Amino acid sequence: MALGKEIKEELVKKFKRSELDTGSPEVQVSIMTTRITELTEHFKKNKNDKHSQRGLIRLVNRRRKLLDYLKKNDLGRYQTLIGELGIRK
Repeated sequence: MALGKEIKEELVKKFKRSELDTGSPEVQVSIMTTRITELTEHFKKNKNDKHSQRGLIRLVNRRRKLLDYLKKNDLGRYQTLIGELGIRK
């Protein structure tokens, strides 16, 4: 269930910090959030897909770690990111 190239490019353009940035926490979290959303929709149709559920849990945990890192090191960037993605209260 990989994201399309165009979708990734749009996310990188939106969240990049510099011209050649593809690996900043903001970019990674935005890509993971999009994949999590797609997998959530997938599970509405395929409730017994246990292998993909495991992948979803790993993806959510990885995103959680990146968000914790970002919150610890730069609270402003963290708040901006969660506001744009709508993943927090």
